[in-house]
Amino acid sequence: MGRDDTSEASDIALLVEREAPALLAYFGRRVREREDAADLLGELLTVVWRRRSAIPADPTAARMWMYGVARKTLARHRRGSVRRAALADRLREELATRAPGFAPDDAAHRVRELIAELPETDREIIGLSYWEGFSLVEVARILGMPPATVRSRHARAKARLRDALLSEGELAPDA
Repeated sequence: MGRDDTSEASDIALLVEREAPALLAYFGRRVREREDAADLLGELLTVVWRRRSAIPADPTAARMWMYGVARKTLARHRRGSVRRAALADRLREELATRAPGFAPDDAAHRVRELIAELPETDREIIGLSYWEGFSLVEVARILGMPPATVRSRHARAKARLRDALLSEGELAPDA
């Protein structure tokens, strides 16, 4: 690799310092329990350290690589959550619907509900592009999909959300 252990550890520390807050937010927007977001970030950092030789040298590529790892970490978490008890699921749902700042008539809450109804890949495309600030080409690389596929899925998802908001009167027809 040509770098000593100290230099490599320093590079990883800088990458983590730069990206960890955004990755914590990424997880936080995708899980019901904020504590789960912190746990997922910890799992991600373990993978980053274990796979440090796979981290791209380019900062943008390294950021995208970390989001790819984050997506896989989140997928493992979701698979595990299926095994949770029904009572715990109902309790979490009740708490999520009563979270401060998300009154039932809140437009932002309705948009989040509509996004949650999208297919998983479309949710991820919308989330990575709007919440995480990636371009559609970058989203395609993170998801391992052709850019044209991501662009068309993005357009369909946006149209679906717009149509739903229009039909509910949450959006002006000329918006």
